[in-house]
Amino acid sequence: MTHKCLPPSTLLITGCSTGIGYQCAQQLQQMGYQVIATCRKEHDVQRLNEQGLTCVQLDLACSQSINHALKQILELSNGRIDALFNNAAFGLPGAVEDLSREAMEYQFQTNVFGTQELTNLIVPIMRQQGGGKILYNSSILGFAAMPYRGAYNASKFAIEGFADTLRLEVKQDNIQVSLIEPGPIISDFRKNAFIQFKQWINMEESAHQRNYQAMVSRLETKGPSAPFTLPPEAVTQCVIHALQKPRAKIRYRVTVPTIIFAILKRLLPNRWLDILLTKAGGDGKR
Repeated sequence: MTHKCLPPSTLLITGCSTGIGYQCAQQLQQMGYQVIATCRKEHDVQRLNEQGLTCVQLDLACSQSINHALKQILELSNGRIDALFNNAAFGLPGAVEDLSREAMEYQFQTNVFGTQELTNLIVPIMRQQGGGKILYNSSILGFAAMPYRGAYNASKFAIEGFADTLRLEVKQDNIQVSLIEPGPIISDFRKNAFIQFKQWINMEESAHQRNYQAMVSRLETKGPSAPFTLPPEAVTQCVIHALQKPRAKIRYRVTVPTIIFAILKRLLPNRWLDILLTKAGGDGKR
């Protein structure tokens, strides 16, 4: 489907080194949007700038980095941000009982605290300019918890709570807030999650060691490891819809599993849903 650039035209996207953020930034720039991308690592920033994107270094785990990056972004955009796509996030897999306080804080620093700190700085800018659109990239795991994903589940549940509340608070300012809830998407998410798992989880001393062995096999798998996996373009299409429609949807559910579990969560008793979520999680195998 061919789209043309429609207001809002100046778009900030976080987490653009690979996957959803990278593909989204590329496609929207090709459509004519003024896209400002961010990456955490300097070499990724340099790579994207060399490819023709406008990219700024931003580490959501650091308030100083957030403030410094936003100053650069506003200089590049002449002080205007029409839309914000909060995409940056990572997964830290492991059983809840194996998560140290430091591990949980590490997960939340980027996925929740930094994401909302950046958003809170941009809301007054949008209010002053007469409106804007804020998109959060959540997950099926933002409303349907699966085993061995506790830190990530909790971070996305938190993001959904912030987004739902913010939407009510800024409606009168013509600021629209939407959630995108993808299921399995082709990206480097598993590869990066495996790095976090090895850093934070003591597999050998865990009561969940046998299930972790299955998890490691899944995390090391190249290519899709779950049914109904879609390319990142599926999320980009939701972003385009949210940008171009006068009234964006409150929730965009991407992939068959997300749609099915959203329905089942409304219909099934909690214990039945637990059984299905455990099966879907595959004790870490999926």
